[in-house]
Amino acid sequence: MPTLDDVYRFLLTPRWLALHVVVLLVIPAFVLLGQWQFGRFEERSTSSDQITGNLHAAPVAVEELTSPGGTVSTQDKYRTVLAKGTYDANAQLLVRRRVQDKAVGFYVLTPLVTANGTGVLVNRGWVKAGGTADALPEVPAPSSGEVTVTGRLRPSETEETSGIRDRAGLPAGQVLLINTEAIGRRLPYKLLGGFVELIEQSPAAAAAPAPVPTPDVGEGGGLNLAYGVQWWLFIGVAIGGWALLIRREAADLKAAAAAPGDPGPEPGPGEPATPGKPSASDESSTPGDPADLRA
Repeated sequence: MPTLDDVYRFLLTPRWLALHVVVLLVIPAFVLLGQWQFGRFEERSTSSDQITGNLHAAPVAVEELTSPGGTVSTQDKYRTVLAKGTYDANAQLLVRRRVQDKAVGFYVLTPLVTANGTGVLVNRGWVKAGGTADALPEVPAPSSGEVTVTGRLRPSETEETSGIRDRAGLPAGQVLLINTEAIGRRLPYKLLGGFVELIEQSPAAAAAPAPVPTPDVGEGGGLNLAYGVQWWLFIGVAIGGWALLIRREAADLKAAAAAPGDPGPEPGPGEPATPGKPSASDESSTPGDPADLRA
């Protein structure tokens, strides 16, 4: 009869040792992946709540949240702001490679000069690209005279924050990034940090680019939460599968060890004996038995 030590000795073979190592590496990896997804869930949920609050907050003057040469804090991203001034149509720029309604086009970026002589970049909206790569799009002219702009405050774009790679050699009046610092070097007045994404203006323009849609806040990281739970469920699957393989291997080894020494059931009355093994009646009539000699 094999002992437990004999049955489970297979766990120390090279093949099983390799499996143990894989399982021991997979479990902490799944733990870390789950923790990372839970961290992303908390981060996105916090960001989602903050953006939602900013979008519904009462508008404030843009000068309260940013300053000339300054930056826009993450906490103020998408905050509704007001700006009053006149558009500098001569300094208008087109921002390339912007997709809206599944079409590639341009953002129309026009500085708004305030009464104190500072400017703020206003993204007036989106226009569809021309018929060819070199063709200029049709851009509605900005309103003349003083206007009051209501919009969403956005931080200045960089390659790191936008994922867009900037490059030189673009056609005149076109840029790839809404980078306030870089654009401000070309202007005779100082720019407030960040830019404003136009929601509405007063008085309204006779013609205007298509407005930029309100940002999609999404599910606040709900998918990250689901992925985190999924990774941790995989831990149970890995441990359960490992244990099941061990039990199956042990059961197979027990069955293999018991098979050679199993005599099988004794034959019933009138049944033939096991091949190779004489029956009781055969043994009683074996030649040379003293009972036969006396007969």
